[in-house]
Amino acid sequence: MNSPVTQQAPAARPSASRQPSLPGPAGARTVQAAFAFSLAAVNLRIAVASLSPVLTEVEHDEHLSSFGAGALSTVPVLCFGAFAFLTPRLTRRFGPHHLLWYALLALTGGIVLRSVPGVFALFGGTLIAGAAIAVGNVLMPQLIKHDFAGRAGLMLGCYSLALSGGAALAAGVVVPLESATGWGWRQVLALWAIPSLIAALAWLPELLVPDRRSANRQRRELVKQGGADTATPTLRALWRDRTAWAVTLYMGLQSLGYYAILSWLPTLLQDHGMSDSQAGWMLSFSSFPGMAATFAAPWLQQRLRPSFVVPLAAALLCATGFVGLLTSPVSGAYLWMTALGLGQGLAIGLALGYIVARSPDAHHTGRLSTMAQGIGYLIACLGPLGLGLLHSASGGWSLPIAVLLAVLVAQTVAAFGASRDHHVLASS
Repeated sequence: MNSPVTQQAPAARPSASRQPSLPGPAGARTVQAAFAFSLAAVNLRIAVASLSPVLTEVEHDEHLSSFGAGALSTVPVLCFGAFAFLTPRLTRRFGPHHLLWYALLALTGGIVLRSVPGVFALFGGTLIAGAAIAVGNVLMPQLIKHDFAGRAGLMLGCYSLALSGGAALAAGVVVPLESATGWGWRQVLALWAIPSLIAALAWLPELLVPDRRSANRQRRELVKQGGADTATPTLRALWRDRTAWAVTLYMGLQSLGYYAILSWLPTLLQDHGMSDSQAGWMLSFSSFPGMAATFAAPWLQQRLRPSFVVPLAAALLCATGFVGLLTSPVSGAYLWMTALGLGQGLAIGLALGYIVARSPDAHHTGRLSTMAQGIGYLIACLGPLGLGLLHSASGGWSLPIAVLLAVLVAQTVAAFGASRDHHVLASS
């Protein structure tokens, strides 16, 4: 059987296009491009993960209710979905490489604005950062398919590893930085604008490559003339495709669980008597086994048969972590965080891999990425907000955890279709 991550199904579709094609990096430029790509990917979770360890402080200082704190955690994920649908139009206008650079600059500005005193700046900066990340989320699989087509499995592993690594770094050092510097949460959160600015500078050489500049000028002229890429599938066509929906649902449901835990795990552990710094560390710790799992996911999916084995293992690991948090959250914290990190790491690695593997070319990858991450993150935004509401309504964590276990069942069902070795829009 063909690999669902690194090999193509036989029913590939032609991809002739009126839109200029950008040559992938070659020679020594490949290393620089891969480094810049990975550095950009690191920043696509930092703004979100850095907030949750200090969410209780933010809630207190800004006089937010539990609903308000849940809404603040939900804004970035909601943006991931809503702004994903604008990315194809922006990509046609600016080109993927220029657009990623603009997104990194916007992310830098959003992080700085979020640290300005006042609820308006807090939510406004969070919205800008979320919109910028949404654009990057959609672009990354497309860039992997186009610029690194011969190394898609490796770059998918690096991409997933960078996402987990950024989240682990941000979640683990925010509270220690507060203690070490004596700064408040605003100053510490503002520091995360530095790595996003560095990523923008590292990506700058990709904009100066002559073939990219030439192709970008041609693209702008084509857009001015009203031209369209006739070979690129429409979102409407994908909405009628079962494989596309399976990939989308898997992306959305695994993201729902991930962002729910990312937003509320420190609070859950604090409610059971764990210190703020230890609770933040546990969230960070879960990312370390998660990084190993995300990097290994493409390799495991290629070699283990049937293809459904890996997503099933991911679900069982997550279930173990959830049940542990329900029964003995503090005494067994390291064990539950290891299981949860491995399960969620495998799941995100698989979800990103399905976007690339279920697409015959970069054009299809761009559209499937838009659908999977647009609709998927709109589903995922129910996680932080819903968990907060359930916690407030029930006064505990039993009901929220039970709902997350139910979501795992639906995620596992979606994996049946997403793991099938079949391209979107290909005849059955």
